[in-house]
Amino acid sequence: MRLKDKIAVITGAGSGMGKAMSTLFTLEGAKVICADVTGNQNAVAAALGDLAAPVHCDIASEADVQRMIAMAETEFGRLDILINNAGLSGGAKPLHERTAEEWDRVHEVNLRGTFFCMKYGVISMLKNGGGAIVNIGSAAGVVGWKHLSVYGATKAGVHQLTKAAALDYAKSNIRVNAIAPGTIWTGAIKAAKQHEAPPPGAARQPGIPLDRWGLAIHVANAALFLASDEAAYITGVVLPVDGGYTIGFSGMGAENTGAGGGQQ
Repeated sequence: MRLKDKIAVITGAGSGMGKAMSTLFTLEGAKVICADVTGNQNAVAAALGDLAAPVHCDIASEADVQRMIAMAETEFGRLDILINNAGLSGGAKPLHERTAEEWDRVHEVNLRGTFFCMKYGVISMLKNGGGAIVNIGSAAGVVGWKHLSVYGATKAGVHQLTKAAALDYAKSNIRVNAIAPGTIWTGAIKAAKQHEAPPPGAARQPGIPLDRWGLAIHVANAALFLASDEAAYITGVVLPVDGGYTIGFSGMGAENTGAGGGQQ
């Protein structure tokens, strides 16, 4: 019960890492607003019972984000924890094949959307004397990943938002941290590779020091720690959950590995 009586908002809660975090957080005693743009948030919240409530939210919409944060206050009384997980990769292709429209869409969700969520989440937390924000960045925001230039740029921006906000609100008792997932087997990866689970043998991952795929629960466990009072003296950190990938980076990059935040 590490989150007993805490109120959390989790974006991208309809699948993958967001769904795993929503489930884990309720098991640890939190009440959760499950936010997503797909409609899948309804089934996730229903499965979690009275500890969860769904809300449709496109984080690229400032009005949607305001409504999402307000729902936490009206439904459960306040906001203690904000997990900014929703995002999109924009697909994989070389930089010169990218369009301005693709650039704008990925940025408006991953970076602008995270900014909106942080802004209104902070406003809510300031009313209650503090809170914890966990942003989901990516290993692609730490090192270069082949064909993911636009996505990587947004996630590097998320990391910098995290560090600056941690300084802005340290004296207000609002901790701001981020997680940088590596090759995580999410719903998006299952769809792309047409598997329901990692292939037989847990899918060896050459180039990953731990030599295997990460799972959504691994990211959820990291988010639980950073959101809990166990991390009370930690702020401004970008925590890799990547099997050692970024510390052992060979310079060869990663192609079609599908790292990063929960897909909208």
